Amino acid sequence: MVRLSNVTKRYGDFTVLDGLDLDVRRNELISIIGPSGSGKTTVLRVLMTLEQIDGGMIAIDGEPLTHMERGGKLVPANDRHLRRMRTNIGMVFQHFNLFPHMTALQNCMEGPVQVLGLSKKEARERAVELLEMVGLASKMDEHPLRLSGGQQQRVAFARALAMRPNVMLLDEVTSALDPEVVGEVLAVIRKLAREHSLTMIMVTHQMGFAREISDRVAFFYQGKIAEMGTPEQIFEHPQNPRTQKFLRAVLEAN
Repeated sequence: MVRLSNVTKRYGDFTVLDGLDLDVRRNELISIIGPSGSGKTTVLRVLMTLEQIDGGMIAIDGEPLTHMERGGKLVPANDRHLRRMRTNIGMVFQHFNLFPHMTALQNCMEGPVQVLGLSKKEARERAVELLEMVGLASKMDEHPLRLSGGQQQRVAFARALAMRPNVMLLDEVTSALDPEVVGEVLAVIRKLAREHSLTMIMVTHQMGFAREISDRVAFFYQGKIAEMGTPEQIFEHPQNPRTQKFLRAVLEAN
């Protein structure tokens, strides 16, 4: 469903993604772990086309994301192609990014109406269904400032799902939350993984959750995947010394 082939991303002289190769199967949940600055979030940003890549190729469901075909050749994608491809991808950020002047319901309706061309009636029905799914049926008419952090993050999930994406990107979605509300957001992710046909890529520092829910875990170091395997392989029998050192430090800190 998602393929990154020899992807490179630089900021000036700093190479944040260094010839990265990553394949994610349909309906698979991949967790990305690793130290700060290893390129974890940049992977999500280039998949969401928030950042341009400097080399390589990205494809979604077999179709190039960063390139398009013209005259039998692949050329860099134009804005129209990127907008069309982006409708296949949903992203939930660590800081919610809700529209503060809109209610929870309006936040979830805006994209389907403006981007997908749904009628307001269809968009409302979809938004209500999703807000009920994340346990916020009673908060539909509240503005973000009147919601807790955990509630805002659940609205962000509903808003992303309202676009009917095939791929969901989750960027440290619990890092801005108070510890007592982390569980309610993790419960939503469990529900998505269990009940919806979604391919998910999750950057997280929640090692226990990554171990519980992931199909595979990728340990990033210096812009590359240093080690990848099942949760049991990575957490019980890591082979790479960098992976071992990182997990020791994280688990001791917790």
